[in-house]
Amino acid sequence: MKQLLSRLALLAILAGASATAAAIEPFTAHYQANYMGMQGKGLMTLQQAGDQWTYRFTVDGNIATLLQSTVFEERDGAYRPLSGRDSSRVLIKKVDKNAAYDWDAGVATWTGDVKADRAGPVKLRAGDMDAMLVNLAIVRDVAAGKPLRYRMVDDGRVKQLDYTVSGKEAVKVGGKTHQATKVVATDGDKQTIAWVVEGLPVPARLLQKRDGKDEMDLRLTSVE
Repeated sequence: MKQLLSRLALLAILAGASATAAAIEPFTAHYQANYMGMQGKGLMTLQQAGDQWTYRFTVDGNIATLLQSTVFEERDGAYRPLSGRDSSRVLIKKVDKNAAYDWDAGVATWTGDVKADRAGPVKLRAGDMDAMLVNLAIVRDVAAGKPLRYRMVDDGRVKQLDYTVSGKEAVKVGGKTHQATKVVATDGDKQTIAWVVEGLPVPARLLQKRDGKDEMDLRLTSVE
């Protein structure tokens, strides 16, 4: 009996390790994007350089472009942000912000087009992530059946994001229908909804709402 229990425990450990490894493989994902009624193409990539990863997302449209990127490391199964950039252009309005996460000092700071009260420093805790990394964590944790609770340090603020599972729904990716787990988080007047499909490293769909209206809708078309 002891040998059987030991084998089962080892299998559980190996299965958990495999799930973690699969969730952190490099990828390139293409999205159809709708940003405040404007159509565009979205590109989400994850690339590795040594022990660091770069997670990048761009949306290119006729009158709007968005760029978000995060450099991070995986530490004890957690995604730990090191730096980030958030840039956007809508018509003639441009915004460019940069984040620095100094884990030795235990603080995060922001520079660029930021207000004085959003520049930091903000104290960091183990497990803190930025908004980009929460997307990766959701896919990982839905697959593992873990609680979807995250402390997000982003844009000069700390927020507790708690996602709840809202059932299963069918979604299409590249013309094929998949069953997805739908998860929802509400933060004041903002709501984020993600559809997670088993085996895909990114959400099959991401929808951000503000005051009940769609702000950004990303639908996955292909991933490689």
